[in-house]
Amino acid sequence: MVQNADMAKAAMVQAKYTDELLKKPHVVGVGLGLAHKGGQPTDEIAVIVMVDEKVAAEQLSPEDMIPAQLDGVRVDVQMMGTFVAQ
Repeated sequence: MVQNADMAKAAMVQAKYTDELLKKPHVVGVGLGLAHKGGQPTDEIAVIVMVDEKVAAEQLSPEDMIPAQLDGVRVDVQMMGTFVAQ
């Protein structure tokens, strides 16, 4: 179950790192939500980094890697595809 304190901390981390994360290749958005494991949502709140495609770590430079945690908050990379206005 998500606690208000966990959500507040995650929101502060999101606000602190959004600009930096959006500069990384393939990142199309940053939000808050439940982390996923094996395609299923967990009960762990996370900073969600939305990407147009997932790229193998060996194809990214170290500075382009998305960390697994930021300030103790889980980061979950989720593939969203490309957003197109219609």
